[in-house]
Amino acid sequence: MKLLRRQFLHLAAGAAASPVVSQVARAQVYPSRPVRLVVGFAPGGGNDIAARLIGHWLSERLGQQFIVENRPGAGSNIATEAVVRAPADGYTLLLVAVANATNATLYDNLNFNFIRDITPVAGLLRVPNIVEVHPSLPAQTLPEFIAYTKANPGKVNMGSGGSGGPVHMTGELFNMMAGLKMQHVPYRGEALALTDLIGGQVQVVFGSVPASIQYVRGGKLRALAVTTVTRSKVLPDLPTVADFVPGYESSTWYGIGAPRSTPAEIIERLNLEINAALTDPRLKARLADLGGTAIGGPPADFGKLIAADTEKWGKVVKFAGIKPE
Repeated sequence: MKLLRRQFLHLAAGAAASPVVSQVARAQVYPSRPVRLVVGFAPGGGNDIAARLIGHWLSERLGQQFIVENRPGAGSNIATEAVVRAPADGYTLLLVAVANATNATLYDNLNFNFIRDITPVAGLLRVPNIVEVHPSLPAQTLPEFIAYTKANPGKVNMGSGGSGGPVHMTGELFNMMAGLKMQHVPYRGEALALTDLIGGQVQVVFGSVPASIQYVRGGKLRALAVTTVTRSKVLPDLPTVADFVPGYESSTWYGIGAPRSTPAEIIERLNLEINAALTDPRLKARLADLGGTAIGGPPADFGKLIAADTEKWGKVVKFAGIKPE
């Protein structure tokens, strides 16, 4: 009987420890096959570039391919829903962007709740926008632009890459906080809005740094300020909007998310590797070329960023009465 009792206790102890051993083993072997990184926008944009940079680094680091899969449509909601419905095993990830925060209020009938259904893994990159005007506009500084726009309500046309997109939302936040009334003119893409800004068909665009910086440096557009709370390293002479509109902040950011219920040890492994990537000199240099700064930190910090921006942009959507295209 003593022998049987010892055998029972030994087996019971082994059974109790097996989930822990299983979790550790699963984290150690992950990934054992290629990983899909789903992007809700077409190739070539900031979302796609960020995904390919981190995907390439993780592929080299972890010995498995991180394959970028572009699934554009519905402001990134098609890609998001695909990841929400995917197995929660770490082999389908989402390139999370600020659009995910705005869509929570912008779209009425989503088949998912982003904050509930996507687990934050890590923030990657934060990129400012630029308040840029046509050189013919009689405003050399942001205060002069504010004064001009107030004196000409509804006559300053603000171009964007589409209703509810980051460029549009950044401009509407400026309208709300500065007490302005610019006329929104949506285009099918930021590049088209910038082309018409250069041509003088619109007067201002709150453009992203990667898309705009060549025109600013070439003198085709006049930059007045950046939209982040700190100055941009690629345009260090530009003031921030917050210097003149206290509390203003808007930025395009990217990160990685996974389906709800993805094992915690896999989230932790990915977070560890992504944070390591953001300290790699080569990757940091590539991110700097995009005009951005690394975010990093634990998953909880990225979750707080998503929640805060979901609340902030929800207020802007309601204030401006924005509807999806």
